[in-house]
Amino acid sequence: MKDLIANLPLDDLKVLELGQLIAGPTCGQILADFGAQVVKIEPPGKGDAMRQWGQTDANGEPLWWNVIARNKQSLTLDLRKPEGQALLKRLAEEADVLIENFRPGTMERWGLDYNSLSADNPGLIMVRVTGFGQDGPYASRAGFAAVCEAMGGLRYISGYPDRPPVRVGISLGDTLAGVQGAMGALLALHQRERSGQGQVVDSAIFEAVMAMMESLIPDYARAGKIRERAGSFLPKIAPSNAYPARDGRDVIIGANQDTVFRRLCQAMGQPGLADHPDYVDHRARGDNQQAIDALIAGWTSRHDAQHIVDLLAEAGVPAGLVYTAKDMLEDEHIRERGSIVDVPDRNGQPLPMQNVFPRLSATPGQVRHVGPALGEHTDTILEDWLSMASGDIDQLRRDGVI
Repeated sequence: MKDLIANLPLDDLKVLELGQLIAGPTCGQILADFGAQVVKIEPPGKGDAMRQWGQTDANGEPLWWNVIARNKQSLTLDLRKPEGQALLKRLAEEADVLIENFRPGTMERWGLDYNSLSADNPGLIMVRVTGFGQDGPYASRAGFAAVCEAMGGLRYISGYPDRPPVRVGISLGDTLAGVQGAMGALLALHQRERSGQGQVVDSAIFEAVMAMMESLIPDYARAGKIRERAGSFLPKIAPSNAYPARDGRDVIIGANQDTVFRRLCQAMGQPGLADHPDYVDHRARGDNQQAIDALIAGWTSRHDAQHIVDLLAEAGVPAGLVYTAKDMLEDEHIRERGSIVDVPDRNGQPLPMQNVFPRLSATPGQVRHVGPALGEHTDTILEDWLSMASGDIDQLRRDGVI
């Protein structure tokens, strides 16, 4: 049975998610958040490994699972069995989009390659999310986000110059590839409106990371410049950094534009700095980055963090605190916008999580429920999609197919 959805932009789409862990399921989460009926295919008995990842609550329930699998339905199916593969083919005949993030060649070995599936459903769109893409010398390699973030250029520039590269505290590469997979699915759906034909979306994690690397590649190709690690600032972009406050917190201040820097100087009580030849324009401040950062840090260290933020907000200077999850839950702006929403968990208790973004004015996405129990919707999907009789479903379960 399809979730009761009120006017969501993708509520006419049927999606099969064969992905596991983070990258493929992120793609499915985005489509589900905007109304698509996303049926998550999981191995019987154990399900997606994400059910075991991350923190658990007092009842032992996995918390991350309830975010990445929200708004989805769970159907158990053993794709290693011929009967499971045959059943997946039948489900694919009814689907608009199929998402998978197995190593390249896996779907082909199972007889579930795009040519086979699209023969019975020419409009099918297959989103394939992998570390290194579907072709090329590295295609068959295992590709977790950490390795692909390094290949995409992100790790080299992350951290401080005197230390090894660091990672962001989330699986950023996986998430970016999932976002690009969702964007690719929507582009392919738009093209299908014109042609009636589906296609394959190839989303590689390393390319999803590379896509966000600004001018890093042409900087080297044309100017011979390799961007290096610089810690908490960007070279030649000043002032824009984290500055220490008297109460031990850090304040992020971005005042690298000339007019904004002048407002910062006024707020600091040092208006003359804006006309000093070392700081008078963007290039001069970039050349004297350490000196201007030291001046600002000397000022911030004499005040509490919230006072600095309030003062600079009044002055029109971008500034903010470095938030933890606790800060997010307590912030009045986040609360007023509904950026965090309470969703009842399977025990009926409210579980706070991030809302659906971006916001659409007429048909915004919704978090309708947390991640499903393993196989919660197996019978319902087989009945609704394939008109399968309950006796046949029971036999599949006895045979270990579902």
